[in-house]
Amino acid sequence: MAFNDLPIDTLKRKIDEAQRFLSISLSISNAHTVDFYTRDVWSTFMCVSPEEVLCAISSTHDRMGAVEEKENTTFGFCNASKKLVDISALLRAAKAHSLPGLGVCMQLEELMHNLTLIYGETIVGDSPDKALVPDEFMNCKKAHEVQAMSEVVASLAECCRVKQVIDVGSGKGYLCSYLSMRFNLQVFGIDSSSTNTHGAQERNRKLKKFSKAYQKQIRASGNQALDSEDGSKQHSRNCENRNGNENFITKEKGRFVAEAETSDFSKQVGSDLSASDNATLDPSDSDAGSSFLSMLSLDVIEDASPRVHPSQLSLEERERRKRENLERKAREGRGKDSDRSLFSPLTSYVTAETELKTLITELEDAVLVGLHTCGDLAPSTLRMFRAKQELRAVCSVGCCYHLLSEEFDQDRQGCVSGVCGFPMSQYLKDQACFCGRNARMSACLALERVSAGGGLPMESLFYRAVLHVILQDHYDCFKSSEKRVGNVYSKASSFVDYVRRALRKLDLDETKLSDADIQCYHDRYTPRMNEMVAFNMLKVTLAPCIEGLILLDRLCYLKEQENVSHSALVQLFDPLQSPRCYAVVGIKESTV
Repeated sequence: MAFNDLPIDTLKRKIDEAQRFLSISLSISNAHTVDFYTRDVWSTFMCVSPEEVLCAISSTHDRMGAVEEKENTTFGFCNASKKLVDISALLRAAKAHSLPGLGVCMQLEELMHNLTLIYGETIVGDSPDKALVPDEFMNCKKAHEVQAMSEVVASLAECCRVKQVIDVGSGKGYLCSYLSMRFNLQVFGIDSSSTNTHGAQERNRKLKKFSKAYQKQIRASGNQALDSEDGSKQHSRNCENRNGNENFITKEKGRFVAEAETSDFSKQVGSDLSASDNATLDPSDSDAGSSFLSMLSLDVIEDASPRVHPSQLSLEERERRKRENLERKAREGRGKDSDRSLFSPLTSYVTAETELKTLITELEDAVLVGLHTCGDLAPSTLRMFRAKQELRAVCSVGCCYHLLSEEFDQDRQGCVSGVCGFPMSQYLKDQACFCGRNARMSACLALERVSAGGGLPMESLFYRAVLHVILQDHYDCFKSSEKRVGNVYSKASSFVDYVRRALRKLDLDETKLSDADIQCYHDRYTPRMNEMVAFNMLKVTLAPCIEGLILLDRLCYLKEQENVSHSALVQLFDPLQSPRCYAVVGIKESTV
């Protein structure tokens, strides 16, 4: 049996369907909220009322039907005026042209089954370190992502018979640490932020010392359990003793909780730690066991900042990165820290042209991964996979679509060496496909979360749009001020305070307007706030369609490569927990 690949001809038909829908509806997503009142956006695009839109969105939730087009309309838009006249038709079309509606995605279970067919047996066996479960040291979102993705990556490694993993955009190293400790893989985490890699390296160094003591205690606890009088399994106990004298390690309903007897565990930890480590994590502390599991929990919020190209770094920063990588290689050369159960953090800006052997001296065949790689790093990951012979498989989950560079953007902002993040496939390049920054920004919206009650920050958007009216009416420089207002909403106590803070930040004369003048603008536009709410809900509805086109382009790119034998788009995560839930997975032809 073979991997259940989506044929490229079928994929291209799905891309054509998505493009046809977006060619008509993308104008809504590209409308800028800042200009909502100055350009009378609602009247420009709508022939329905805000109440109709909001009512239709709430009533058609979870309903799917055939996309019926009335005469002289396409997907609910009037062919002549290009305005929306049938909200229900648009909502049905949006659902039909999202990734689930197009029927192009695998579920995680289907992917794992397909990998089993390739490998010929059950993939991902038990690891010696069963005690490490991600929700012990990460928040729920990160634990959900790491556990699901690590299973896929470990399966790809077994399928391709490799023991190395390269994680680009590794950040704080959560996925790296879990892959290495849970599945005994040698993992190299590459991140362009020296702050991230330095923190991951320091955390890893301490984690290694704790893990030795931790594993010894697990084995000791296991032996004691086998020697128990009735031979039954240990009963689970609460990890907190009221006297603070006990902290055992046991298993409860598939979860391991930190419970190691303090007196023995602390002594073991203390024997493995240097004096400097003890100053940071005191082994005599009754929370030493849980400290081991929480070592990776610092700063779990995703860093969505764009990567900094080496040409934009200071000479001092470039030299520091070079020095850190050389020092790491020197330590490896002396045989230190060569334990394959922990990963090696590296600081480097990577592209498809990066020579991995200059970063990783012991490079072997490997699986390339990226968990929520920001902007152009996701397409760079796929290009690197295609270009490097030693990379046998890839699993890439992107994010921050607004930071993607577009080849057919007139400004060509963000393209490095003429290589842009979208489109990737030759199929869409030939059509000069273009989305636009506002549309890509909309693609980052989370439909499932909004549908489940997670609202949009409408008041801050409303304040910004009304401020733009004030700038247009009273200040000549309002057009050039758009991107310089920044986040003053969080500090403002009222709309008047917001406007005054914004004017000061823009270095504009705030004495032109009295508080009453400013409040008058607020009162004038408040009755029209429902227009903005309804319009932004339409943007949320269209978000999965834009994201879908970007991801279908990446999948098509892999299917166009002769050296890629299998490729798929897989829903790895629950979109409520992790809105950027889709992974692009690829496997190269076997060289065995």
